[in-house]
Amino acid sequence: MDVAKHRITLAGFSACPIFTCLHDFWPNEVFVSLIPNGIPESHRAIAQEADRIHESALWSAQGQFEQAKLWRLINLTLGVPAAALAAISGGTALGGDLGVWPGVLALISAAFSATLTTVNASRRMTQAQASANAYLQLQTAARQFLTIDLADMSHEDARDTLRNLTNTRDELNKTSDPPGRLAYKKSSKNISGGGQSYTTDEGE
Repeated sequence: MDVAKHRITLAGFSACPIFTCLHDFWPNEVFVSLIPNGIPESHRAIAQEADRIHESALWSAQGQFEQAKLWRLINLTLGVPAAALAAISGGTALGGDLGVWPGVLALISAAFSATLTTVNASRRMTQAQASANAYLQLQTAARQFLTIDLADMSHEDARDTLRNLTNTRDELNKTSDPPGRLAYKKSSKNISGGGQSYTTDEGE
C-alpha cells in the first residue's frame, strides 16, 4: 500500500515532553507522515493519532539511545581515573617515602569514586538503554499498525489497537527519565541525517 508522505509540523505532538524541548531548538522541524493513501474516512482520526504516537516514539527512542551513550561516557570518565589513581596511590605508598603524594592521590581517587556512586551513571545508562528499546518496540508496532493492518481492520479493532498503543506510550512516559538537552540535540542530528531511515523507504 502506498504511504502518503505529506509533511507535518511539531504541532500536535505535545503529549511527549521531548517535543516541547525539541521545538525550542528546531521550531521549523518537519516529519513525514505514515498515514496510507486511501484509508477509510472512518479510520482517519485513528490513523492520525497512531501517526502521532509513531513520531513520539521515534524521537523518544533516539533521545534515550543518545542519553545512554552520554551516561556511558560519564561512567568511563569517572570510573577509569578513580581506578587508576587508586592503583597509583597504592603503588607509591609501597614505594617508599614520597611525602603526601600517596595520600593526595588516594583522596582524589575517593572523590571520583564518591561522585560516580552519587551519579550512578551505570544504572542510569542501563535504564536509558532499556527505555530506548521499549520506545523502539512501540515505534515498530505503531508503524506496522499504520502501514499494514489498519486499512483492513474494523473500526472497533482499530480503536482497541490504538488504545493499547496509547497505554504503552503513556506507561513508558511515566517510567522513563527524560533525556537531557544535549541528548535532544544529538538525537535530532541523528534523525535528520537519516539515522532512523531504512533503505527500503528510499524509493517510496
